[in-house]
Amino acid sequence: MDQNALHKIRQVRQRYILYYVLADACLAAAIGLATGLILKITFETSLLYTIVFFVVIFGLLIGYRRLWLVDNAAVAGFLDAAHPELEESSNLLLLQTADLNLLQRLQASKVSAAMTQIQVNYQLFARRLQVNMLWLAGVIILIFMVAKVDYNPLKKLNAAGKQTVSAKTPVKEIILPQIASVDITVTPPPYTRLPARHQSKFTLEVPEDAVAEWQIKTNVQAAHIALLFNDQQNLILTNSIKDKKLWTAKKTIIHPGFYQVLIDGKPSELYQIEVVKDAPPVIQIKTPKQYIYIDAGEKPQVDIRATVTDDYGVSDAIINATIAKGSGEGVKFKTQAISFGASFTQASRSYDLQKTIDLSALGMEPGDELYFYIQATDNHAQSSRTDVYVVSIQDTAQLLSMDGILSGANIKPEYFRSERQIILDAESLIKAKDTISIEKFKDRSNDLGTDQKLLRLRYGKFLGEEAEGNIGDPRLEENNKAVDPKDFGNGAKLIDEYTDKHDNSEDAQFFDPTVKAQLKNTLTEMWKAELQLRLYKPVDALPFAYKALRLLKDLQQKSRSFVAKTAYNPAPLKMEKRLSGDLTKIIDPIDHDDLKTPADRFADLKSSATALQQLPHSGRLSNAEIHTLQNANEQIAEKAALQPGLYLGAENAMRRILNGKLKNDKADIACLEAAIQKMLPAAQSSPQPSSSATDLGLSKAYFLKLNRLKH
Repeated sequence: MDQNALHKIRQVRQRYILYYVLADACLAAAIGLATGLILKITFETSLLYTIVFFVVIFGLLIGYRRLWLVDNAAVAGFLDAAHPELEESSNLLLLQTADLNLLQRLQASKVSAAMTQIQVNYQLFARRLQVNMLWLAGVIILIFMVAKVDYNPLKKLNAAGKQTVSAKTPVKEIILPQIASVDITVTPPPYTRLPARHQSKFTLEVPEDAVAEWQIKTNVQAAHIALLFNDQQNLILTNSIKDKKLWTAKKTIIHPGFYQVLIDGKPSELYQIEVVKDAPPVIQIKTPKQYIYIDAGEKPQVDIRATVTDDYGVSDAIINATIAKGSGEGVKFKTQAISFGASFTQASRSYDLQKTIDLSALGMEPGDELYFYIQATDNHAQSSRTDVYVVSIQDTAQLLSMDGILSGANIKPEYFRSERQIILDAESLIKAKDTISIEKFKDRSNDLGTDQKLLRLRYGKFLGEEAEGNIGDPRLEENNKAVDPKDFGNGAKLIDEYTDKHDNSEDAQFFDPTVKAQLKNTLTEMWKAELQLRLYKPVDALPFAYKALRLLKDLQQKSRSFVAKTAYNPAPLKMEKRLSGDLTKIIDPIDHDDLKTPADRFADLKSSATALQQLPHSGRLSNAEIHTLQNANEQIAEKAALQPGLYLGAENAMRRILNGKLKNDKADIACLEAAIQKMLPAAQSSPQPSSSATDLGLSKAYFLKLNRLKH
């Protein structure tokens, strides 16, 4: 056999396997890099996971392809299909010469000569490799783009938070030249459990009730230094005995605002004070739901799971429970606090609390209700509470009573009595279990399951369910006998006679969606009760039967119409004035109101905006404009005391303008105009006529023709 032909077949097989392995490697690398990039962006994981993903995916692809199963026979079949000159006889080259007959040897020599002459198109193998290489290149380009942009949502959020903080605090503070240095010690309140810190800037951002102590060192001898807070409160600094240039003062920061340093009456710039309020605890109840029923047969207990979090620490959390017994005017309430049993000594910021309340231990009986809510307190003695949750224990005696059934509407009374009777028979069967034989017990339980089934089918008709008693229906037999030969080809009549119509639109709209849903839930409970009765477990069937009865009675209450009694007591008539026609004491009503236009409290702000616009052109302010700006400055100062982060820069700019010390004329005016724009309320839009009349385009056409005449 020609070894060149065999070598070519083996070469094609090796090239095929090589291309497909490289293609799978490129695909696995693309998927691994993409997955690693997503995890890096989302969770900031290490890029080493990319190698793990590549190995796993590449192994899965190799195992799926199973390229080692591609043998020389498969390659020979491929060559036969691609090259007709081989006459589909390439497999003869793989056989031993001794195993071939004379005709096969002649054909093998012919194919061997043709095999050495053919040119195999390896592009077919490389096509898949090229596609996967494009995918890999795209992923690599995407990685470089992401690395260049440095896209990271978490970093963006942190950067946004830093930008927000930096926007609240000024980047550079202007300090009086007499001040050499400043050291402010901020001591957080005890409820924060934070250590004291030092800072060398006047701008403060402290927790509520923090204590700030200023130590200002001057480079000259000063006679008097004070701190003026919000233009109202003055804090005098005391001079150190050892160092006459060292001044100290201490103050508890409660409210936000601004302050400035006064050295011998000379004021500094305004410095911001931000107070971080302590938020109340946040309580999240995971279980139970807000309204729950405990039916007969269920354990009388409630499992409460909640999470309590606070920004500085939780000091306590309790369950306030109220038990309601009785009904009507004889209802009695009993309130008590239930502890979670957790230790809050460490004052952690988050607690996962759990408590199982045994309702029997609280003295609750069927018909009683439990109202509870969770109240939590933080280290700052701030408390918060949840909504009220209600737990009701079903009263089986009231549920089985016949009161109000006869006055019910839309629901047949015997249906309720049937479900009630099933429950009574099941309880009777449970009591008599030890006195009767096992066969009789099973028969009675099975009979109750049959009764439950019949009751379920009766209710199922309201929802359009199929009845199981239609076999041998007399109506069907009459129809079979009364078929008219003329209607032999009338398919509509046959379908009308022998098909169910429980899905008609009229039946579907018989009940509203709420009633339908509750009826479906009732049928589900009946199914469960019937199953337990068929399994000879009446004890397990009772909870489902009780729940079905409760749902039915709830439907009965919903179907009622309650009309409140009303009475009208007219005023007594004076018979001596009746039909007299005396109208002298009846006069026309006259309403006199003095309508005064309320003063516009934003008038000074609006006038100051006009004055600021004219200031760059005039270069000076008149006395009236100065008075207007001073009035506007009072309103801006009030806003700066409440929101220093937004209006403190505008207050500084206004003071520079009023003092004639314009640091940057255009920048200060722009800052003030922006602040005034925020303070002014939005103008109310009023109806206005159209800006241009409807002329059907005549003006435009006339204008175009005039232009053509000119040219």
